[in-house]
Amino acid sequence: MSMTVPSESQRWRCAQCGNLTRFDVTRTVRSRDYVHVDLSGEQRIEESERLTEAVEQVRCRWCGAVDAVEVVDRPAAERSVPAESA
Repeated sequence: MSMTVPSESQRWRCAQCGNLTRFDVTRTVRSRDYVHVDLSGEQRIEESERLTEAVEQVRCRWCGAVDAVEVVDRPAAERSVPAESA
C-alpha cells in the first residue's frame, strides 16, 4: 500500500493525536549510484540519482498510529507587510 507524499502546500497529520512533526516513514527507493572504489577496496557513493520512490507506510512517532496519518493542507502563512514610512 502506497502513501501519498505531501506537496509544498501540504503536510502529514495524525488524526488520532494531532501530531504534525514526528513520523517514522518506510519507503522504497530505486536509485542509480556512481560508486568510487579505491585501490584498497573501500567504496564511496559520489553521486546518486533517485529514479523512483514509494512511501509504503507513515507511522505517528507519538501514538504509534499507522492508519490515522493523513495528508492535510498547510495553513496559509500570514505575511506581514511593513507600513510605508511617511
